Amino acid sequence: MTKRILSLFLFAACLPAADLATRKALTLDIAKQIAAAAEAEAVKNKWNVVIAILDDGGHLVYLQRMDDTQIGSVEVAIAKGSSAVKFKRPTKVFEDALVGGRQAILKLPGAIPVEGGVPILHEGRVIGAVGVSGVTSAQDGQIAAAGVGALARIVGGR
Repeated sequence: MTKRILSLFLFAACLPAADLATRKALTLDIAKQIAAAAEAEAVKNKWNVVIAILDDGGHLVYLQRMDDTQIGSVEVAIAKGSSAVKFKRPTKVFEDALVGGRQAILKLPGAIPVEGGVPILHEGRVIGAVGVSGVTSAQDGQIAAAGVGALARIVGGR
């Protein structure tokens, strides 16, 4: 048995070294700055919303609920962000498909067919998403897009 373990170890030592992938990750600081840009858009328009920032695994990094926003929007904002991460596209794509008669969208696990979830892309990869809920779906989408649009400024300023 020991001989076999030694031979496996020697075999493994002869294999070429594998490179681990390096990836950009969303930090709490960047998540807060994206949320601040989204909030600025909401405040400018006098809209009260929930803003959820999720990482590339669909996990909540940061959440803020503006004053007087209905509590039901908390889960909706998170779900919109999760959908945008899982499918690597804005939730508006699903809303448009549903409006166009594609009811099969309703059977996709985790697909939220309501605008307001937008993936956060950096160097062509999804590193997270913004989910917004509280006003109309188009207004939610506008706020989420404002948050995502700030990423270039945020990262470029570092």
